[in-house]
Amino acid sequence: MMVLALVSSCAPKPKPIEYGMDMCHYCKMSIVDRQHAAEAVTAKGKVFKFDAIECLVHYMAEQPGQEYAHLLANDYEQPGALIPAESSAFLISPEIPSPMGAFLSAFSDMERAQAFQAEKGGEVFGWEALRQHLARE
Repeated sequence: MMVLALVSSCAPKPKPIEYGMDMCHYCKMSIVDRQHAAEAVTAKGKVFKFDAIECLVHYMAEQPGQEYAHLLANDYEQPGALIPAESSAFLISPEIPSPMGAFLSAFSDMERAQAFQAEKGGEVFGWEALRQHLARE
């Protein structure tokens, strides 16, 4: 039992974002927006927090070969709730401003993102497609 407890306690885990206190690891701005923040946890357990999803994506592009245990983004519809980025859907819409000006928001699934797209316009992406899209900009 002790070994199991030790092994599970060493597993990399996300940490809550302290809005208004934590700083973005990429752009160094204060993290205040509960709808657009993001977090990365490396395989070794180091936690990086970001004020916007685009900061996470740009940071990852500068860290080739880094392994991540968790990649998380705030769910636009549930402010403050972090959801897995790889299984989320993302909407870039000029009708939904984000902290760094990419107009980028995360949603729990493609249906939710498409519902907002129908109302607000813009373009919907999966995680890998979003990373490729932002790399071209």
